Amino acid sequence: MRPTLAEPEARLRFLGILPLVSGIVGEQRGQRRHARRNHELLVASAREVFAEQGVEAPLEEIARRAGVGIGTLYRHFTTRDALVEAILEERIGELLALADAAAADPDGWNALVGFLNNALELQARDRVLRALLLRHPLGEARFASAREDLRRRFEQLLEAARKQGALRADFTLSDLALLFWSFTPLIDATAEIAPTNWRRHLRIVLDGLRAEAATAQAEPALTEAQLLRATQALHAQRLHRPPSTPSRLKTRRRDART
Repeated sequence: MRPTLAEPEARLRFLGILPLVSGIVGEQRGQRRHARRNHELLVASAREVFAEQGVEAPLEEIARRAGVGIGTLYRHFTTRDALVEAILEERIGELLALADAAAADPDGWNALVGFLNNALELQARDRVLRALLLRHPLGEARFASAREDLRRRFEQLLEAARKQGALRADFTLSDLALLFWSFTPLIDATAEIAPTNWRRHLRIVLDGLRAEAATAQAEPALTEAQLLRATQALHAQRLHRPPSTPSRLKTRRRDART
């Protein structure tokens, strides 16, 4: 009686193909693991080199520290900006994780305070993050998805603290963005003198955020559109570039076509 090989694996083994297929699959998996490892090494090396030499550091040095050739770097990251974005995505993921961990606290005020402490701790110890956000602010269109994820998490934290009557009712998401901005020059100025002084400033700010300390505001919070324009203006000022107004953008496009 002729044997029936119903299973696909049995058919392949019968034809002598299975060892060959298994070898190819195993090699492909090994190549993927190797590529993933190189990717991780390049990102880690970039963080290290950027911290030492700035975001404009030579890419060759990043490749050297990762133990790969410059060609391998360009296969993973075709431009410097692509490498920068990979680091930013990693850091944005950390911020999202911090927000999620804080939201697990049933006490809305403690959740908000814990998040601010941890987020500013991340900002204080990572000068690369500050430099990258300066180079590529989250207001850019390419970060729209990440910005929306952060917005949703942050709004949940604020809403929980407001509902419990701990956070002043007029404190908005745009106010939170401005709060973070206010710490950047403080952290930069005291990094070598008093690297934890930002904590004192945070305690003073938090006292002003409590509902019982609130006073009536004559000035409204920034709208989303105003906040985006303010982000662009801050970015331009820190990089000593004129802000990109609609008229300037039109001129650039016209010049590019001629």
